[in-house]
Amino acid sequence: MLTVKANGSVRNALDGAESVEVTASTIRELLDRLADRYPALERELDAGIAVAVNGEIYRDDRDVVIPDGAEVFLLPRIPGG
Repeated sequence: MLTVKANGSVRNALDGAESVEVTASTIRELLDRLADRYPALERELDAGIAVAVNGEIYRDDRDVVIPDGAEVFLLPRIPGG
């Protein structure tokens, strides 16, 4: 079971929860399970979410394996360049 932390608009999509627990082995599985549980997260996923796993940020690679005990954060994408 992973503890996933969120901030900003992503936290709002998780019903205001600072962190949630979910069982997942990849980023894709994590986001799918959270979207099933929190339908408002779909809007954030459409806008783009970055996932930080042990400090490394992944924007589009959803097949990354999440190791047991990893520190996981969901981050809204910040527009701009």
